[in-house]
Amino acid sequence: MINTNFFVSDLHGSTGRYLKLFQKIEEEKPGAVFLGGDLLPSGLFAFSHHPEHAGDFLQDFLIPGFRELKSKLASAYPRVFLILGNDDSKFEESLFVEAEKFEIWQYIHNKKINYKSFTVYGYANVPPTPFQLKDWECFDVSQFVDPGCVSPEAGRRTVPVPANQIKYATIQNDLEKLVGKAEMSNAIFLFHTPPYQTKLDRAALDGKMIDHVPLDVHVGSIAVKRFIEQRQPLLTLHGHIHESARITGSWRDKIGTTAMLSAAHDGEELALVRFDLGRIEAAERELI
Repeated sequence: MINTNFFVSDLHGSTGRYLKLFQKIEEEKPGAVFLGGDLLPSGLFAFSHHPEHAGDFLQDFLIPGFRELKSKLASAYPRVFLILGNDDSKFEESLFVEAEKFEIWQYIHNKKINYKSFTVYGYANVPPTPFQLKDWECFDVSQFVDPGCVSPEAGRRTVPVPANQIKYATIQNDLEKLVGKAEMSNAIFLFHTPPYQTKLDRAALDGKMIDHVPLDVHVGSIAVKRFIEQRQPLLTLHGHIHESARITGSWRDKIGTTAMLSAAHDGEELALVRFDLGRIEAAERELI
């Protein structure tokens, strides 16, 4: 592809996947690389009683890996945009921000950044899940919580958040504040959650019930879906639901004119999505 960009997500601290990514970046020299959350080893620090060990993966592997790549590529080094995901500890957010001084990436949760003639937005939060770590979870459009899921007001957090903020925060309100009245025709959104009831949010919950209530097999965000429907950004990037592409047979979808791509994958391979912003319909995914 001409003017290729990379998108990956849900690497979960796999050094093998990262090394494959580094190699591809060195070989193909993309213009930008988007990392869509769940970047750290799964649950590594979520319930740790030893916070002094926090940051080992970042400081011993991830930051040095990107710094070495930047040294090799020099002016050919890509713009790197990243967010965290619901399996990542918010305790380490400050380390990602601090590492920006090396000019190896830009941490963009709840931010907007210019890239060429485009505007890149980042948003990490997901709707309530069954998991206990709640650093990157909040209510979706209301305080409703699906059967089988744990409320954001319960669970555990690695960084304290005021109870009032947890109770009233929603993805819907966050997105409204983030974009305001900005024009979306050249907007790229890096989300962790996929939109609700699409080919990208299909979980393996068929036939499962909680208290005789069947579980919804679609677990994405209603707020994100409504946002895409109403504002029609150019491109949205998603992860989070590893098995969705296998179940639906598709890692891409569309709402109106908005193209939506997912890099989530439930195999051991690195799922690398390549796309050209001038020809998004030609995007391709390779399992490496």
